Amino acid sequence: MITVIFPAAGQGKRMKAGMNKVFLELGGLPIFIRTLLKFSGCSCIDEMIVVAAPDEVEDMKQLLSTVEGLKPYKVVSGGSERQYSVWNGLKAAAADTEIVLVHDAARPLVSEDTILRTIDEARLSGGAVAAVKAKNTIKRCNGDGVVEETPDRAFLWEIQTPQTFRMQLLMKANQKAEEDGFLGTDDASLVERLGAMVKIVESDYYNIKITTPEDLVIAEAFLKAQEGNR
Repeated sequence: MITVIFPAAGQGKRMKAGMNKVFLELGGLPIFIRTLLKFSGCSCIDEMIVVAAPDEVEDMKQLLSTVEGLKPYKVVSGGSERQYSVWNGLKAAAADTEIVLVHDAARPLVSEDTILRTIDEARLSGGAVAAVKAKNTIKRCNGDGVVEETPDRAFLWEIQTPQTFRMQLLMKANQKAEEDGFLGTDDASLVERLGAMVKIVESDYYNIKITTPEDLVIAEAFLKAQEGNR
């Protein structure tokens, strides 16, 4: 059993749209629906769990009920932080889930190839994250903005989603984080705390997270390019 969890409970303040960004349209469809349809097109996916803000659960359910071609799904209520929302999604997953993917609802342009390769790698290594090589030079600065280090870009990756794990490993990582009061920056950081292996799966630069108005413009261009290549 393979389950996908879609955190979709963010407030989207950086989008400045006055609403949750995942409800905004991309190519005539709400962003989160386009994302779910991408995963529904993968034959290996068995179950999808959308984690929504408590006051948006019913709106999500109503919208999804009108969409054809979706894999079996649930909509559950999220928490105050993304990590807590994912934890709620994990608890709602089918008991026989072996592999779980966590994917931002606001990343609708992920490729099926990236999805499948993270699943394959998670089966082998326990954990896998989609990522792209850093294009820009990165500087590490102190609190006053003074540059302290320029890390070698050859070893730097920009992390995306899906982040894919053996189910029991991610459950254990979230349980440990809850016990320790630890709040991580992504799902992999929780697994890393256990000393478990997390492997990089090289993705592509189309797989952007739509966070700002500029991202939406870029995503529209990427979508047209992808559709033109079919």
